[in-house]
Amino acid sequence: MAPRLQLHDLLIEMVDDVYFQPPSNIKMQFPCILYVMDDSHSEFADNRPYLQAKRYQVTVVDRNPDSPLPDLVEDLPLCRFERRFATDELNHWVYNVFF
Repeated sequence: MAPRLQLHDLLIEMVDDVYFQPPSNIKMQFPCILYVMDDSHSEFADNRPYLQAKRYQVTVVDRNPDSPLPDLVEDLPLCRFERRFATDELNHWVYNVFF
């Protein structure tokens, strides 16, 4: 199974509504998790990559400012909190996850 699909399965265990690169015309349900691949990192030896990891920007969106969902995402391996913001009465927690 592709790593992105493994990450998707982990996120689905946290919340029912998970969206990968959602199009602008989709009506999202809240709480939800949005994620996109936004970087890739490689380690090299002898001029060849021997370790590669994709970085995903994972955003938790919930109306509840005390949502337990961000803590679940933050427990993922190689996860780093990036920022938090609120807009349109929705709270957003943004994380970078290497997977």
